[in-house]
Amino acid sequence: MKKLLILLMLSPVLGSYAQNWEKKYEFVDNCVCGLSKVKKDGKVGYVNKKGVEVIKPQYEDGLTFNEGYTAVKSGEKWLYFDSTGKAITEAIFDDAFNFNNGLAAVSKNNLFGFINTSGEVVIPFAFASANSFSEGFAAAANAKGLWGFIDNKGNWIIKPMYSFANAFENGEARVMKVDKLLYIDKNNNIVHE
Repeated sequence: MKKLLILLMLSPVLGSYAQNWEKKYEFVDNCVCGLSKVKKDGKVGYVNKKGVEVIKPQYEDGLTFNEGYTAVKSGEKWLYFDSTGKAITEAIFDDAFNFNNGLAAVSKNNLFGFINTSGEVVIPFAFASANSFSEGFAAAANAKGLWGFIDNKGNWIIKPMYSFANAFENGEARVMKVDKLLYIDKNNNIVHE
């Protein structure tokens, strides 16, 4: 009971250490790449550590910065910004993922491809679905909905044969083959079930 009373007494003191600028936002995310995602009047933007708006809260949604870049949703489309607040693409993507290994999965017209940090399409829109790169591979699905793994040039390294595939982590990826959960290595060997 004493601990609870002490905690309750300290709450106003601890709360006073919050940045004053944080109070003008409905939501303040963790600071990543020197910027925090914020929400004001239902719109997403980004501020630096001092609370200066680098990307004005005017977007419907936004990702957390990763590798110095983020994507925001403007109307029904997504665009990318760098950490200085400069747009590197126009709002042309139907879906957007974070940058990983210098590439971001994006979709247009129900197909996925990848852009680089200059906003250039470097892997064409040829996949039914795709996830972010991890450990040099990205899980991607072909037109039949089968998942495999591609390299940073868009070449199939592990041919599409799975019902679903997750990203590689510590050299292993979780995949589904029909209704069986498996873990494979980068040579497509089953590591364990």
